[in-house]
Amino acid sequence: MSTDTTAKPPAPAPSGKGSASGEGLLQLMLGGMRRNMRQYGMLMALGLIVVLFAVWSGGDLLLPRNVSNLVLQNSYILILAIGMMLVIIAGHIDLSVGSLTAFIGAMSAVLMVEHDLSWPLAVVLCLAIGAVAGSLQGFFIAYLGIPSFIVTLAGMLLFRGLTEIVLQGQTLGPFPKGLQKVANGFLPEVGPNTNYHNLTLLLGFALIAFVVLQEVRDRRRQQEFALDVPPVKLFLLKLVALVSAVLVVTLLLASYKGAPVVLLILGALVVGFGYLMRNAIIGRHIYAIGGNLPAAKLSGVKDKKVTFLVFLNMGMLAALAGLVFAARFNAASPKAGLNFELEAIAASFIGGASMSGGVGTVLGAIIGGLVLGVLNNGMNLVGVGTDWQQVIKGAVLLAAVGFDVWNKRKVGS
Repeated sequence: MSTDTTAKPPAPAPSGKGSASGEGLLQLMLGGMRRNMRQYGMLMALGLIVVLFAVWSGGDLLLPRNVSNLVLQNSYILILAIGMMLVIIAGHIDLSVGSLTAFIGAMSAVLMVEHDLSWPLAVVLCLAIGAVAGSLQGFFIAYLGIPSFIVTLAGMLLFRGLTEIVLQGQTLGPFPKGLQKVANGFLPEVGPNTNYHNLTLLLGFALIAFVVLQEVRDRRRQQEFALDVPPVKLFLLKLVALVSAVLVVTLLLASYKGAPVVLLILGALVVGFGYLMRNAIIGRHIYAIGGNLPAAKLSGVKDKKVTFLVFLNMGMLAALAGLVFAARFNAASPKAGLNFELEAIAASFIGGASMSGGVGTVLGAIIGGLVLGVLNNGMNLVGVGTDWQQVIKGAVLLAAVGFDVWNKRKVGS
């Protein structure tokens, strides 16, 4: 009896390739959503807040007149939030912007009301004063090494005192009609009667085209450099949400008086500073010094110059906000600008800025400011008292920062 001693190859072990690839795809999707949750989280939160108060107020929140007022009421905070976002990305803070806003409003009133200076020239002078104020603070912070918290705290007290001195404790106004139209006016009517504001519709459709092209262009660029991009479905969902939001706001504004003039100013600031932070060298340097200052220095970044320019820019934007605020209320008041710095800082952190610096976007600052604005407006419409309003806004800020910390830990793990 013979036995077969020929060696047989071992049976192949199950590879589980299909299962592994499926799990890998799932992990990739979840990872992409986690990494981009920071970017999309507040946008989704803004949408939920709008829906909540629209239902709670019986639709009053989304009335065309109220949407227009929402833009006008929050324009100066959104202007400050753009500058504050850049300051926080660079790893600093600015507590003086509220007082500087009041001081510029006081100076503009003195120039235009008491000295009859033409309002365009007065605006240029006030922006220059804001730039000088910001550059002085930037000099102490960047070149003398004094912490920004201390310098801007001193600036807050200094500018508030100067405001009282300039106005002598009294309210001063009214402002010229031309400047009032910048803060409270709307785009003119053009074209045939369509029951909508034609120029606003045209600008809205142009903005939709710009948003779509910009998002597609940014995604292609990230892919060219082999960077992580959101999954296609998540990207398309974001695109649909953005286009829908712009279209709804456009139709609401066009069915009332059209787009406010100050909205065009805000749009120009968002596009300009968004491009600067994404594409310009100075934008990358701001992220670098906020993210890792020693590494930025070793890479040749002129951190002192960049910090100086960031605070100079903040001074100019605070001056612009002061002009808009004073012109909107047609008077300069010693009590103007109270807590504006806290609103701008809160808008930046709610919009995705990090306490450690190096993280944040201009669009995020706008979203954060709109979250606060919609909360304020919605709570007023439904009759929530000012005491509870403060509690709710504090809880929202704490939740936003807590979400940021949790998200960074999840991504890191």
